[in-house]
Amino acid sequence: MKVRKIPMRTCIVTKESLPKKDLIRIVKTPEGNVIIDETGKSNGRGAYLKKDLEVIKKAQKSKVLNRALQIEVPDNIYLELENMIK
Repeated sequence: MKVRKIPMRTCIVTKESLPKKDLIRIVKTPEGNVIIDETGKSNGRGAYLKKDLEVIKKAQKSKVLNRALQIEVPDNIYLELENMIK
């Protein structure tokens, strides 16, 4: 039986390389909206964050998502991320 490769992605805050399932993907859609991609397959520019409240707060404070997605990320996205983790 063939062993499947686990997809690895890098958290933009901690720079850790982790399995894709341990991260949350935030996407800037082609229309210019920012969404949380729960499926991991939405079209657009994506960035990954570790599923950790400290990381979410650090991302909001340092505005690292704004730079990664090249758009202003609304505060309600950070609130949704915190609620998903809790």
